[in-house]
Amino acid sequence: MKANILTLYPEMFPGCLGYSLIGKALAEKKWDMVVTNIRDYSDNAYKSVDDTPFGGGAGMVMCAEVLDKALTAVHHNGPIFYLSPRGKVFNQAMAAEWAKMDEITFICGRFEGVDQRVLDKWNVQEISIGDYVLSGGEPALITMLDATVRLIDGVLGNAESIMEESFSNGLLEYPQYTKPQNWQGREVPEVLLSGHHEKIRAWRLNESEQLTKTRRPDLYEKYLATKKGN
Repeated sequence: MKANILTLYPEMFPGCLGYSLIGKALAEKKWDMVVTNIRDYSDNAYKSVDDTPFGGGAGMVMCAEVLDKALTAVHHNGPIFYLSPRGKVFNQAMAAEWAKMDEITFICGRFEGVDQRVLDKWNVQEISIGDYVLSGGEPALITMLDATVRLIDGVLGNAESIMEESFSNGLLEYPQYTKPQNWQGREVPEVLLSGHHEKIRAWRLNESEQLTKTRRPDLYEKYLATKKGN
């Protein structure tokens, strides 16, 4: 998967994406990142990319012409996403979908937003990391790419672990334990020591269901609806 990233702060990449298994996969070209400075496509001497909004109001708006030139230069195929707090909220299912794509282009927003006309021209989809506002799209995109790249074949060593993670089956992940068996008087649940795989599977499913029901009742309702549908 190739990620085209349009930003006013290219030095923010790869950031934490350059470390651990994600960074190793980047070095091994299991995925690619092409970072473009939007200011490079500004024609004025000050390399400004924004202007005051029509209709008044606080802040500045990124100009359509500058962003249009940047997109023309770097976009070849695949969808275009604009990191925006008014966008559809990113989730695990989207990460899995993105991981299968050949190329995706991302626009990291700044200021008060982007001129709507360039978004309309390029059929840009708006995407959000959650119901809060950041200073720009870069931190949100780093999070989304981390969630996506780890699902690309060959990036993580154990494909089975991905299947058991939170959200992969609509539930939060069950509790995990490791050695020692007794830590400060706290014992590992007996069923995990039994070697009985079916009992362990049932215990983990039950724990996932109870955790989800308690901590994320919204997810639990969706999970129940899916079970009924099957």
